[in-house]
Amino acid sequence: MADNAEWEGRVKGLLKAELKRRNVSYAQLVDKLAAIGVHESEPNIRNKLSRGKFTAVFLIQCLQAIGAVTLQLAP
Repeated sequence: MADNAEWEGRVKGLLKAELKRRNVSYAQLVDKLAAIGVHESEPNIRNKLSRGKFTAVFLIQCLQAIGAVTLQLAP
């Protein structure tokens, strides 16, 4: 069974992959989040993704902001 660090790494990779797939930079993500009423700074986003520790709410906000309508959890 995977430990929390492994799960955090998987979630971090998932979000980073979705951003890369859509060619969305952290600066662009800040703007896209602001457009849906979520206010985050670029350094804060960078830190969250670097650590891999963020809430499910933040994950869904990011996915919504970048226009993700489906999510593939396994390759």
